[in-house]
Amino acid sequence: MKDEVDPAVVRQLLSLNRQFYESFAQPFSQTRLRLQPGVRKLLPRLVNCASLLDFGCGNGELLAALLQAGFHGRYVGLDFSRSLLQIAAQRWAEEGGQRQASVSFQAVEITQPDWHRSLSGAPFNAVVAFAVLHHLPSFELRLQVLKTLRQLLAADAAAALYLSNWQFLNSPRFRQRIQPWDEVGLSETALEAGDTLLDWRQGGRGLRYVHHFSEEELAQLAQQSGFAVVESFSSDGRGGNLAIYQVWKSQPGGESESA
Repeated sequence: MKDEVDPAVVRQLLSLNRQFYESFAQPFSQTRLRLQPGVRKLLPRLVNCASLLDFGCGNGELLAALLQAGFHGRYVGLDFSRSLLQIAAQRWAEEGGQRQASVSFQAVEITQPDWHRSLSGAPFNAVVAFAVLHHLPSFELRLQVLKTLRQLLAADAAAALYLSNWQFLNSPRFRQRIQPWDEVGLSETALEAGDTLLDWRQGGRGLRYVHHFSEEELAQLAQQSGFAVVESFSSDGRGGNLAIYQVWKSQPGGESESA
């Protein structure tokens, strides 16, 4: 296992996931038509936000739930899958277009320098990244993204980053979907501990990259990106342990010296 992943491998894994979400956008969206219990637990804290950035918005399911709960603020949904963004925009047009909220969607390429400069509406009172971070290969890329998300948060004591990360190894069903890295021409030695290749079986067979986090790893990411973990709980799945949910708040003084 690598302490630092080769940039070429990072690009390959990002390309793998981009291809997956473009190829399976419709069947994937059909499996994401209700919020996970952990997201529903956090929803009351989000519905009254004046501005919210949904980083990795997918098919717009969070927006639909926010609107149903009475959200009237400014919402910006970001994703790298144009097909999923198209589904989200269509849902907004059909279900929420008459509601009193400011809504926009934007495709982003997080590996590009200053990708956040083109965002309108920053800073945000809340940033959410539900089921996103575990699809970003390499500690360095995750750290870079988290530092950027911190910059996009309002300088307000109530402003927070809300995260969820898939704990797929807690599920025997998902453990059965782990595939060997040689399917995509990679060796396990080129990857970080926790990096996993999972298959997809609805609407055809696909492959995607996922990282399994420990709470210690998440704490390290928070500290090095200038956040503190203020809340952490497990939720989702039959055992209530299929995801770790956390609330992070920006710390005065910014990033640590070790970042």
